[in-house]
Amino acid sequence: MKTSRIHSVRSTAGAPVGPRERAREARIAKCIPRLATALVLLLLIAVPAQAEDPSPVVHTSATAGDLEAGARIFAATGGCTCHTNYPGEGEGAPPLAGGRGLETPFGVYYSTNITPDRETGLGEWSQADFVRAMREGLSPEGDHYFPVFPYTAFSGLRDRDLIDLKAYLDSLPAVRRQNRPPDAPFPFSWRATIFGWKIMNFTPKQIDEQPSQSAEWNRGRYLVEAAAHCGECHTPRTLTGGLDGSKRLAGSREGPEGELAPNITPHEKTGIGSWSRPDLVWYLQTGLKPEGDDTQGLMSEVIEHGYSNLPKEDLAAIAIYLRSVEPIENHITID
Repeated sequence: MKTSRIHSVRSTAGAPVGPRERAREARIAKCIPRLATALVLLLLIAVPAQAEDPSPVVHTSATAGDLEAGARIFAATGGCTCHTNYPGEGEGAPPLAGGRGLETPFGVYYSTNITPDRETGLGEWSQADFVRAMREGLSPEGDHYFPVFPYTAFSGLRDRDLIDLKAYLDSLPAVRRQNRPPDAPFPFSWRATIFGWKIMNFTPKQIDEQPSQSAEWNRGRYLVEAAAHCGECHTPRTLTGGLDGSKRLAGSREGPEGELAPNITPHEKTGIGSWSRPDLVWYLQTGLKPEGDDTQGLMSEVIEHGYSNLPKEDLAAIAIYLRSVEPIENHITID
């Protein structure tokens, strides 16, 4: 369902304010916190590098991956659709070859080529390279990845699942396409600032089993918090671009590609509290909401190319877990 944009009109001395003035005010209001963030990040990276990386290097043995298991994890991520430029090239876009512009409050960042092409993709990456990228947000050369790549969530994936996912990606057709630099102002286009961002916002996940909960609940938690990385879109962010833990999964006005991301906590009025488990499973299979409306935008893609390919027991586990999280009142609209 597409949401209309409703703009509030302010006035000064009784005179209506036009759209140009409103746009200028909005730009100024957004620039202030971003500049403050930039100053904080620059101060952090200016500190002598006595701090260690936010997570340890993970070493893996050259264990053969399981393609079927890797395909299941791939589906759980939503099919990695952010790496296919459907908005710019349509259904004929080369799968997973990158180039998709991901709009954020800090600029536009382009997704990378994750096909097994040896020059422009992941073809030369080892298992350890892949695990390090997913766990630490670091390239094989040690460069920081911008956090539009949700390694903050993927860091919770188990070694076995990462090895299987790498094997599955390696089995797909290679596409040669160079990656694009971000369209973002300094310092948000500078990878060195991400070191400071990680200090403030990144703690690698460790998703331990909760023995007091059912196996289905634990599976659902693992899928929602790590593989499906639901919080990366459905949790609002702080001024520094980190997730606001006080509103986990309660929706965001600045979701992926500038879209609204709805509240998916079980709040009865502003979330999905009225949805039953079968409703949630059906939605993740088809993209159809209980009232019959269909899903638009990026979510429709991740359902079509990802979640709809998961076994029903995984979808049921996701539904069980989502209905158990804290309900948070947060009505998501554009003012």
